[in-house]
Amino acid sequence: MNSPDTLRIRSEEQAARLPALLARAEHLAGAVLLGAHGRRRAGVGDDFWQYRPAQAGDSRRSIDHRRSAMGDHEFVREREWQIAQSVMLWVDQGASMRFASTPALEQKGDRARLIGLALAILLQRGGERVGLTGSALPPRSGRPQILRLAEALCQDDAADYAPPEHRAMIPHARAVFISDFMGDLAGVTTALTKAADRGVRGVLYHVLDPSEEAFPFTGRTIFESVGGTLRHETLKANDLKDRYLERLAARKAELRQLCALTGWQYGLHHTDSTAQSALLWLYAALDTRSGGAA
Repeated sequence: MNSPDTLRIRSEEQAARLPALLARAEHLAGAVLLGAHGRRRAGVGDDFWQYRPAQAGDSRRSIDHRRSAMGDHEFVREREWQIAQSVMLWVDQGASMRFASTPALEQKGDRARLIGLALAILLQRGGERVGLTGSALPPRSGRPQILRLAEALCQDDAADYAPPEHRAMIPHARAVFISDFMGDLAGVTTALTKAADRGVRGVLYHVLDPSEEAFPFTGRTIFESVGGTLRHETLKANDLKDRYLERLAARKAELRQLCALTGWQYGLHHTDSTAQSALLWLYAALDTRSGGAA
């Protein structure tokens, strides 16, 4: 059990990370040219979009009497609206994300937090509401929401592999899951299945350290999970390379197949690539006009 002193120290460390994360995310978001982001939907606006039959609850003022006079039914004149749609984020904060193969590279978790928060800033600037999966931080707009997101993303999970939160999925919203997806995929499968049942579409964004793709290990090597719950020692690490790469390829194939079955998109990012390239890809993937996720 954590002592009060330990909890205080951890809280102070996490609080110190927040301003730096927020500043970096805002700088990254500012480097991306923001265009109009939204879809043609019925709502408040100036441009005519379509007529539809009047329904119970429509005000008398909304009835278009000229169009209604052409037949036996009353019609409402709907206008175009750049919809403020809800986007839900899940950024893996498990211990496996606190890995970087060299000091020159960001930890996977730090990169995931950065692009997740920068994406939230971009989406909010485009009129979207952004929050976290689950019920702790539902999608909202405004600067205070960005601060809440930054604070939440600075928290770490003690578990080696943290499953995505799948409760309180908002029907027909969009979602982004960012993780190394190294743990059991049962939680991911459950979350995407429940999301698909509610009409939620989105992106699985796979973040890996380059060493996890190359497996550059030889000779005697001790492999240990960041959380310390798993440990394996071998005298000939190079003998494991082919089997490891086969399992990694199978994991990617599973994720792609899961996305195909649920209507999501799969993306892959390595921490030796730029964060800006990741943000641009994610932003485009969420823009339905560019052929991204629905």
